[in-house]
Amino acid sequence: MSASSSNNNPGCLGSILSLFGITKNYQEAEVDGFPFRLRDDFLSPAEKSFYQVVKNILGDQYTICPKVSLADIFYVVRPNENRSAFNRINRKHVDYLVCNPQTMEPEFAIELDDSSHQRSDRMERDAFVDGVFEAADLPLLHVPAKAKYNTAELRALFEQALLPSEEEETTETQIPTPPNLEQGPLCPKCGTPMIKRTAKSGSQVGKSFYGCSNYPKCREILPVEV
Repeated sequence: MSASSSNNNPGCLGSILSLFGITKNYQEAEVDGFPFRLRDDFLSPAEKSFYQVVKNILGDQYTICPKVSLADIFYVVRPNENRSAFNRINRKHVDYLVCNPQTMEPEFAIELDDSSHQRSDRMERDAFVDGVFEAADLPLLHVPAKAKYNTAELRALFEQALLPSEEEETTETQIPTPPNLEQGPLCPKCGTPMIKRTAKSGSQVGKSFYGCSNYPKCREILPVEV
């Protein structure tokens, strides 16, 4: 059988589909290496319903991003020492991430917990994700999925999550003792060595400062003491 006759042969599945008027050439997509289709269930009915509830409560004051990968929110400090840590977050996502609309900085996240979260494997996964958010000091709210929600209770829950933490209110940034004077101090956010840089623009142009070596994942800066 020649290659051309083989390509023209729709096969059993193609013959069956043609009986129902489905003539789209699925073989071409596979040959081209792009066997992809748009999903019809990006958000489940429960997720879409809750999204509208959250949007009605927050209005235009915040941006709501559904189904965000944890690897897009967090990064791994000292990656050479924590190589497996990235793999643990790479294929996990959070249902909703609420961000500042001007800066797109994450404010808090929401998990919509349906009955599947009662399974032992999901409980183990949830405990890990909770730990990730706690380590990064980003609030994560768990809301049980319901047919109808109490918007007053949700509003109060969101307002609590938006409050600054006690640590942010009462403590000042402590600059750790630098392990190497050439490297500069350790970043107070992620613990990696900071690098001495010089501002090239803005009101501080020409002035020196310490910038985190994890930039742009970490934008922490510290002044250079004269």
